[in-house]
Amino acid sequence: MRVLVTGGAGYIGAITTRTLLDAGHEAVVLDTLEKGHREAVDPRATLVVGDVGDRAVVSAALEGIDAVMHLAGYIEVAESQANPERYFDNNVTRPLAMLAAMAEHGIDALVFSSTAAVYGEPECVPIEEDAATIPVNAYGESKLAFERELDRAAGEQGLRSVRLRYFNVAGAWPDGSLGEAHDPETHIIPRILDALAGGKRDFEVYGNDYPTPDGTCVRDYIHVCDLARAHVLALEHLHAGGTGVVCNLGNGRGYSNLEVVRTCSRVVATPVDVTFGPRRAGDPAVLVASADRAREVLGWVPRRGDLGDMISDAWAWCQRGMR
Repeated sequence: MRVLVTGGAGYIGAITTRTLLDAGHEAVVLDTLEKGHREAVDPRATLVVGDVGDRAVVSAALEGIDAVMHLAGYIEVAESQANPERYFDNNVTRPLAMLAAMAEHGIDALVFSSTAAVYGEPECVPIEEDAATIPVNAYGESKLAFERELDRAAGEQGLRSVRLRYFNVAGAWPDGSLGEAHDPETHIIPRILDALAGGKRDFEVYGNDYPTPDGTCVRDYIHVCDLARAHVLALEHLHAGGTGVVCNLGNGRGYSNLEVVRTCSRVVATPVDVTFGPRRAGDPAVLVASADRAREVLGWVPRRGDLGDMISDAWAWCQRGMR
């Protein structure tokens, strides 16, 4: 298959593109390079610098394309709370031009990068895909709004989509050649590793008064390479005539922020002094996935589900000086 990967110069997009190419497919990457990195794009892929909201650019990029993986979007919870209009424009309004261009080209298969943030504060854990979707931040609201646009497109243009609701993504390509490089970095694991690499030992955790065993947020972590394989399996599901589906992607185990700090400390063999700051706006207390549907429908099974392995791979990337 020849696949358009939007956001393919970002952390998840670049690793997914490499995985897609390794599986024998062809890839065209569409990225503004606002957040992504040209050097992260696999040289086997064709890079088009442009925006999903530019219909002419998207239409040209879709020539000869069989399916789309839509990973472009803004992803920071705190930023979304401060500037929700920007998130709705980038994550909902602008990709509508992409859906219109897909309809023009007769492309009916899309894999969408969604998020566990659509669930908000879950009533039951682990979270299943039919749980209530009541986001508590603008990021989750924007992703859910685009999922609703996919419902509309299914009825109006016959679009089939696999919506992958990610839990917390971590790790790097195991040899350290591709990894996470956000500026500024807000995700806990690279923040800790960056601090340790720079000789710092203090680390601030956001909030210690959540209703969890140690008072800090609990999250389900998934290795970025496992996530990338799920995208390829979702694409192949659609190519084989599969219907649209929503799938959670996680390991079904939660780690508190304090457990994450301790595991980073163990992997790097360096003590960390933890301090506590206020809660970050829009952060639910616990997010842990039920990923049974991804296993049943896509045949997806995580291969690197241990948090220590994820952190070891991220540390290899950090040690290469790639951040």
